[in-house]
Amino acid sequence: MLVCSCNFITDKDIQETIIGLLDEDCWQLIVPAKVYHAMEKRGRCCGCFPNVVDIIIRTTEQYHAARHSTDDQIFDFMTRLKHFHEENRRADLERRHKSHRAA
Repeated sequence: MLVCSCNFITDKDIQETIIGLLDEDCWQLIVPAKVYHAMEKRGRCCGCFPNVVDIIIRTTEQYHAARHSTDDQIFDFMTRLKHFHEENRRADLERRHKSHRAA
């Protein structure tokens, strides 16, 4: 099925890319931009991104169900995800907000 008509990307192309990324690091955070970058494509209108997110979730769940992931691996992933969130939270706090503009 054609998912991205701007780049002519099918759901099978996306699934193969996600599986390739998971084979590199099965606990990495995968987002549409990472999938498109791995395929050497760019999101143009980005209308397909919600569908890509659904494919990412479905493919990742199937991948981990087939691997029979352990609790230790899940805990390690959650720790890495929390650290990633904290780093990005600090960056958000350092940015200026509209309410702080002089003009």
